[in-house]
Amino acid sequence: MTTKGLTEVEKNPYAYLERDDFTSEKYKIEVRGLPKYYGIGEFKKLLNEKLDLKTCKIKPPKRSSGWLYVSFRNEESRQKAIETLNGILWKNCKLSAQIAKPAPDPFVKRKLEEENANKRLKVDEDNEIISIEDKVKLTTVPLWNMPYPDQLELKQKEMRSILTNICKQMLKESKDDLLKWLNRQKDEYQGLPCELLPILSTDIITEYRNKCEFTVGRGNKGDKVVIGFRLSSYAAGSTAVGPIDNLCHIPNKMKVVAKVLEEFIQNTKLKPFHPVDHSGYWRQVTVRTTLCDDLMVIVGMHPQDLSCESLEELKLQLKAFFENGNGTNAHVTSLYFQIMNKKSADESGDNFHHISGTKYIEETLLGMKFQVSPQAFFQVNTLGAQVLYKAAIDLAKPTADTALLDICCGTGTIGLVFSKHCGEVFGLEVVENAIKDAKENVIANNISNCEFFVGKAEDILSPVIRRTTKPDIIAVVDPPRAGLHQRALLTLRKANKLSRLVYISCDPKAAAKNLVDLARPPSKQYVGEPLVPVKAVAVDMFPHTKHCELVLCLERLSAATKVHDSI
Repeated sequence: MTTKGLTEVEKNPYAYLERDDFTSEKYKIEVRGLPKYYGIGEFKKLLNEKLDLKTCKIKPPKRSSGWLYVSFRNEESRQKAIETLNGILWKNCKLSAQIAKPAPDPFVKRKLEEENANKRLKVDEDNEIISIEDKVKLTTVPLWNMPYPDQLELKQKEMRSILTNICKQMLKESKDDLLKWLNRQKDEYQGLPCELLPILSTDIITEYRNKCEFTVGRGNKGDKVVIGFRLSSYAAGSTAVGPIDNLCHIPNKMKVVAKVLEEFIQNTKLKPFHPVDHSGYWRQVTVRTTLCDDLMVIVGMHPQDLSCESLEELKLQLKAFFENGNGTNAHVTSLYFQIMNKKSADESGDNFHHISGTKYIEETLLGMKFQVSPQAFFQVNTLGAQVLYKAAIDLAKPTADTALLDICCGTGTIGLVFSKHCGEVFGLEVVENAIKDAKENVIANNISNCEFFVGKAEDILSPVIRRTTKPDIIAVVDPPRAGLHQRALLTLRKANKLSRLVYISCDPKAAAKNLVDLARPPSKQYVGEPLVPVKAVAVDMFPHTKHCELVLCLERLSAATKVHDSI
């Protein structure tokens, strides 16, 4: 696609600034004169707490830059910031601030660059070097043609590399007994801070995903509605969507849903949402399945200027399509309609409208039943989750004298499967609907030793710890990709009764900072004895992709040293 296919508005890389929806590029300033060494967190504290400037985003161009961008919600806040920051002294450095130019729309910019360089993309499939099908595979299952034993070997090698780097970072921050222990570990485990067990996996390595979020868009030629995955990123200059027919990790029942919905959307005459100018309606289709063949479908759309009556009519059409029309071929057991009227999906529960079938689906994991609602977090590979949670139990070694803290607990799956192995369980989760599901799951499984609490871990962890009645505390942390919040980490570390921590990471590279901080020598900020890694195991939850979960067991330094000395 070249600029020839774009409208006049789309040819303007700054047209997005005229839209009603908010963008952080609209009210941006450039701050210069920053010190050589500073933390983004402390700079944010200066702006929002000390100077009360109400920022909405801070954008450093790169690490250790002497300048950065700060964005605001409106022109008044931007002008106040410029007046306040110009000439102010911070860390013995004089700051300056001025209005910053907005960044061009990356998609339009890329198209204009291609036009100027006469680099036209070939849309004729006969002339393409890589077929559309292979492009989709490369962006979703890049290891699809690699023998599975080789995939496992590759991932185990990657985990070794990550742990080696974590060990190096820990050594830089260590001293005295901690430094001595780490050096001994490094020598014993060939550069690693702990033993790395053989990688774990399941026998089922195809059609394993129980949840997929598909984009509704146009194919590479721009004429056909396609429900699938984007061929490349927006910034790379493409909004085309590729089909899922040949993807080995997606169950066939999901592919059937995508096909029948393509037909339905094509017949409504409402266009798919267009990310360049934010026109159009149909945005996303989320499909969730279970091992018992329950099937939940969530159809998401931007309503634009459609009336309430028109939206109600669409819901009735969807209901009729799946209950009596061609959609019956998909055997949907739970159907939802989602309003997505912001740039990114609004996760408010009010925007999910149940229109057919059951309100939730039910999954079985390690002999327990779990209620899964539209927004509930659940591991995307159910059989893989069984391997993952069993590994966590084996590493944690809970007893009847153990109080388990399930941090970032989602619908309570980890805490509930641990419940039969320990005295009491306390789950913490910020998403209220997930906690409602967790409490329902407690009742469904007749469990009496679990409690669940809504709130940010960093805010409610201390009072929850005070509720424990058992002499030993073990925490299981399964945080978002970015890792555990620093305040929650510090609270865990200074909890004297906490003897062991099991850290489950879907992005081990991102988890490195958490692991290094947990193992730092005691200081004014890092109160409590260091928690150091003593054992790790990788679990391949995502065959044919480059992703892998890493489970680490951490213990207090004194306990880890005692065990090592007794061997």
